[in-house]
Amino acid sequence: MANKTIIVIGGGASGMMAALSAAGAGASPVVIYEKNGSLGRKLRITGKGRCNLTNAADVREILSNVPDNAEFLYSSLSGFGSAAVIEFFNGIGVATKIERGRRVFPASDSAGDVVKALESELKRRRVEIIYNGAVGALIINEGKISGVRLRSGGERRADAVCVATGGASYPGTGSNGDGYALAKQAGHMVTAIRPSLVPLVSDENWIKDLEGLTLKNVGLAAFVNGKKIYSETGEMLFTSRGVSGPLALTASRYTSDFLDSEPVVLSIDFKPALDEKTLDARLMREFAALSNRDFINSLAGLFPCRLIPVVASLSGIPERKKINSVTREERLRLLKLIKNLRLRVTGTEGFGQAVITRGGVSVKEINPSTMESRLVKGLYFSGEVIDVDALTGGYNLQIAFSTGVLAGRRMAR
Repeated sequence: MANKTIIVIGGGASGMMAALSAAGAGASPVVIYEKNGSLGRKLRITGKGRCNLTNAADVREILSNVPDNAEFLYSSLSGFGSAAVIEFFNGIGVATKIERGRRVFPASDSAGDVVKALESELKRRRVEIIYNGAVGALIINEGKISGVRLRSGGERRADAVCVATGGASYPGTGSNGDGYALAKQAGHMVTAIRPSLVPLVSDENWIKDLEGLTLKNVGLAAFVNGKKIYSETGEMLFTSRGVSGPLALTASRYTSDFLDSEPVVLSIDFKPALDEKTLDARLMREFAALSNRDFINSLAGLFPCRLIPVVASLSGIPERKKINSVTREERLRLLKLIKNLRLRVTGTEGFGQAVITRGGVSVKEINPSTMESRLVKGLYFSGEVIDVDALTGGYNLQIAFSTGVLAGRRMAR
């Protein structure tokens, strides 16, 4: 195993893990080519800078949060699951904690601490890191990898190469789709890529008045051509152009395929715990208690302050109408609005704000037991460059770590 040169292209979550695993399995030298001037640029901003490392769920549950190609990940997740991720990070000095939804974060709430610990471990395991080292091409001879060619013109020989360049999301961090070009050069099929877990854009004129407002414990459903394709309860927030937050990001995963061709509508349920009959009884009670008030002043118990003028306007009930003269028809119209506030979705905020990329190197051409290319011997893939993506909750970083570890171990063999 000595003197087996391993090259990892990309110093993100998956690339660092691949390099550490290869070095840990005895390969030497192990080299990371990172085109930025520092490692883990995207890792530093994940989870709003807190870094949702994984989800403390078993393999089956993690796979249930992977909408497509989940079975491809079975081997890598079985070999290095969430418990192994937690143990690994605890072992390199990153204490962890488990929060709502079993999301796992560093105890310090700092993604920077995660990157620092990985950098220290890379140094300890004598992984060589070439910064500002953009790889322009793979060197392939007779169906086998033999090295890489740098954009600056140099070459480096290798016994195995792992493409861990990330996807096309957050291009400011360096993940601009380079890996897809390398995969295509090796003859691989790259499926259509699109932004996923991305804020949604709406043309409703009242949206801008709610910018920054967070809603908790609401229901969100997504409809395509009138057919419900997603429904969940949780947290969301309004942006200047649309909606974001966990519910909206997950909805984007299910709606992005249709946005170019079909009408997509979101429905917000402000009181998901109440059915219409129960909610109507509550409205009648509140209206009876506030009978002499203006309509606009009767909504504080139902909505956050900033939402009240928007709901009042959408309800069509005059703001200064006395509660005791609100008709049954008007009350039922308000009830429908509380259970089903609709907004048209016209697009997404694109790769610039997408948490992950959907699509990538076809899983049909990668051996799921090793992460090795089925087309080129000694060529491996790991992380977001592959056509696998998951919902929010720490699952995507788990996939990056698991596929990186599997690729690293197998490259070292």
